[in-house]
Amino acid sequence: MTLITNPIRYLDPKFDLTFKRLFGNNPRLLKSFLNALLPLPADAPIDTLEYLSGEHAPDLPSFEKYSIVDVKCKDTKGRIFTVEMQLSWAESFKKRLVFGGCQAFVKQLGRGINYSKLQPVYALALVNEIFEHDSDEFYHHYKFTHQSDANCELGCLEFVLVELPKFKAETPIEKELMGLWLQFMNETGKSEQQIPDLKLQSNPDISEAMTQMQESAFNVAEKESYDQYTDKWRTHHTMLNDAEEKGKAEGKAEGKAEGKAEGKFEIAKSMKAKGLDNAMIMELTGLSVADLSKLY
Repeated sequence: MTLITNPIRYLDPKFDLTFKRLFGNNPRLLKSFLNALLPLPADAPIDTLEYLSGEHAPDLPSFEKYSIVDVKCKDTKGRIFTVEMQLSWAESFKKRLVFGGCQAFVKQLGRGINYSKLQPVYALALVNEIFEHDSDEFYHHYKFTHQSDANCELGCLEFVLVELPKFKAETPIEKELMGLWLQFMNETGKSEQQIPDLKLQSNPDISEAMTQMQESAFNVAEKESYDQYTDKWRTHHTMLNDAEEKGKAEGKAEGKAEGKAEGKFEIAKSMKAKGLDNAMIMELTGLSVADLSKLY
């Protein structure tokens, strides 16, 4: 194998254009990715995949359009898989993930289809922020189980959320391929130029994924679109962080519930001035529609 020594610029696979190119156009790589990350039965890995349309995707508020990328597919057994890349986090996203998984399950039931033909749905979400601050676990697996007997389960829907910032390449994990894929997703494109990790290059699937993320694999229009998208997202993310820090500072300074409430209104005014829509302002501040109406 020829070793690559010159630094190469890689694009970040977590953004819209790159994520869809990587997993929306390469069933073999998507199969490898899902087999590595999903809690599938040991004797029933994914064999082949068929892409599905996004007809059951919910309508999204404008702020979420900069943070969500998804791919939907099914295998030869009929099992359905949804893969989502979530750049920003809010508690409501858990509910949206459940909603999307339930819709994918229900959409199977066409006319004349018996309930016994319904296949399980696996929903995988990669999250680029930490949302479980009281736990060191980065891999969160949810499914429907009996309250007093975890071995008794319905088996219809399973959800996996992965906190990418918590994952470290040296973390002991059961599946080596899972670690390689997560290292790839977590580290690729973080710096302008990189020397490929030989451990990643040693796996043919990861090596191909890295090749596809090289800047040279994208044309001028695609790179311009990618740069515009990432710039908008980084601006959006910076605004959220600024609003959060301001809220913390004002809450600490006031030290009272009334002061904190007043601080929320000031933050909301600032966020509105910076272009955030009402849905996002309410999500971050906890203010209601009626509260916002007092601001304008």
